[in-house]
Amino acid sequence: VLFETDRVVAFEDIRPQAPVHVLVIPKVHFASLEEAPEGSEGLLGELLVAARRGARAKGVAETGFRVVLNTGPDSGQEVPHIHVHVIGGRRLRWPPG
Repeated sequence: VLFETDRVVAFEDIRPQAPVHVLVIPKVHFASLEEAPEGSEGLLGELLVAARRGARAKGVAETGFRVVLNTGPDSGQEVPHIHVHVIGGRRLRWPPG
């Protein structure tokens, strides 16, 4: 575990797609952004703040990083629990896929 708060936890991805690949997940369950309940804006914002914290902890905040939130099968979401990817540590290309 890279860090944990009352509402989120961040850890390194077991199948990294870049030198830095951190996952940030909320402790409360919902499958995707599409299923985020009304009133969850604070938690969703906390995911982004935690993504920034993860980038800083891994030393990529200065050079740049990407935050990805896949939603649904066409996006490539494989795990049915909302999570944010923090990817960095190398030059990232666009478009991604």
